[in-house]
Formats: sequence, structure tokens, C-alpha cells
Amino acid sequence: MVDWNPIAKLYDPLKAGSIDGTDVEPHDRAVWRAMGARYKPNKGVVGDPLLTLFVARLSPHTTEDKLHQVFSKYGVIQRLRLVRDIVTGFSKGYAFIEYKEERSVVRARRDANKLVVDQQEVFVDFEQERTLKGWVPRRLGGGLGGKKESGQLRFGGRDRPFRKPINLGEGRPGQRKREGRPETRRPEQTPGQEMKHRHTLVLTSPGSKEV
Repeated sequence: MVDWNPIAKLYDPLKAGSIDGTDVEPHDRAVWRAMGARYKPNKGVVGDPLLTLFVARLSPHTTEDKLHQVFSKYGVIQRLRLVRDIVTGFSKGYAFIEYKEERSVVRARRDANKLVVDQQEVFVDFEQERTLKGWVPRRLGGGLGGKKESGQLRFGGRDRPFRKPINLGEGRPGQRKREGRPETRRPEQTPGQEMKHRHTLVLTSPGSKEV
């Protein structure tokens, strides 16, 4: 595939639900839900999306001050928003950080990903909601990444990029060719030879050695 890319340039819920982006049918109900969603980015969000980072997998104990302390070493921070539950006020485990300069965003994305903050390894990437066309958030069945336990992994992002599709070649549909190995065929056997072969298999136990 000439135009193949491990990172999605356009968000397609069907492709995001596939490990190599080639599924033609949804494999879970959440993908169906995402395909039918008509999501529009939150107009209340301010700031430059191209200068904003998404920081996830935060410890519930991590505060705004802690995030500012950690991420300000990569550049001047314009805005920092730790997303909290409206009712309880507890952290939801992710935040958005807007920098003043593009080089600061690039550096923080490169160096802060998998950084340990408050004994928790964090995930850092560019904001997707306002920059990736067709974006559908996790709560509507979309998103990127995810845990295996959920059964709703989403591919095409930094955390879980697409795997390169296997080239089926000119064989029968669904038949995979072994790369670098010529195809070998079993020599044709006469009925007597085939019966003798089967008889040998029956007499030979799984753990025995043929002498």
C-alpha cells in the first residue's frame, strides 16, 4: 500500500477499530455507535489547538501546580486545564496544556511521553479533538488507544499505531504466503503409499522418536 501510514490522518471509527485499518465491518458495538455519532468539537474550548498537548493517565493525586512544574521546563505555558468531574471535583486523569511556541509543543511531546509523574507513567500527544478531522471521543465509542481489558482498542494513534497490512499477493483470498520461502507441494502418493503413511502415524506415539 503506497499511501499507508501508521498514524491516522483522518479519523474513521471503522478503521480505528481495526489493528491494521482494513476492517470492512465493525467488530464491537462501540464502533457502531461511533460510526453513527455526529460529534462536533466543544466550542467553549479556547486556545490554539496546534499548540496544545493532551496529557493522559495522570495520577488522581496530580494537581495543576504539579503539571505546571513538570511541563514548564519545555517552554512557556499559555494555558493549563486539568479536567475534573463537575460534581465531585476529582481529577479525571487527563489534562490539556497549551504552549506559547510550537517548538515547545514538539519538545514536550517528544520528551515528556512516558514520564513518571506522581508515580504514574503519563501519555503525551497532540490534541486530537480540534485537529483530527472526523474525530469521535471515547465516550461515543471512538478515541484512540485503550486497554486490552476493555475489548475496545482503537488504532491509528501514537499509543497504538496501525500495523502494516499483510499483502495477500496472488494467492486465494485469505491465503497468506510465507515471505522468503518458496511454496512446496507434497509429492503425490499412490493409494497404497498413503495408507502406509497413515498406518505409521497411528503406530507412532506423540513423544516417541522415529528411528
